[in-house]
Amino acid sequence: MSEQQALATPETSLTATRRCTGSFPGRRDQVQLIRGILAAFFDGCPAADDAVLVASELAANAVTHSASGQPGGRLTIRAETRPGAYMRAEIEDQGSTWNGNLGTPQPPHGLFLLRALAADCGTRRGKDGWVTWFTIPLATDHESTP
Repeated sequence: MSEQQALATPETSLTATRRCTGSFPGRRDQVQLIRGILAAFFDGCPAADDAVLVASELAANAVTHSASGQPGGRLTIRAETRPGAYMRAEIEDQGSTWNGNLGTPQPPHGLFLLRALAADCGTRRGKDGWVTWFTIPLATDHESTP
C-alpha cells in the first residue's frame, strides 16, 4: 500500500461545492505531488494557477519549517470550490515555534505570495500545529462571494 493518499473528490455536481482532502508524508518530493493533484482539482477555475501556486508554497513551508518535515511527519491539504463563488484551500502542519502571524512578509517568500494573491487568508490552531488557509473569489462583479 502506498504511503500517499490521493485527494478525494466526493461531490461532482457543476453547481455544488466540491471538496477534496489528503494527508501526505512531510517530504519535499510530496510538494510536487500535491501541486499536481491540486492542479487537477482546480482545473477550469479562473485563477487556478494562483491557487495551486499558493497552496504548494504553503505545503513547502510546512515541510521546511514545521514538525511535518521531521521523520514520520505529515501534512494535510483540504481544498474546495464553489462554482461562481470561490476557491479555498488550507494546509495543516504538525507545529513549530511560529506564532501564526502572517504579518508583512517580504518577496519572494511563500507568505508574501499568499497575501498578494488571496482575497482572504489567515491561520488558526489545528490539532497539533497550524492551519494556514486562503480564499480566491470566482464571482463576477454581479455575484457575491462568501
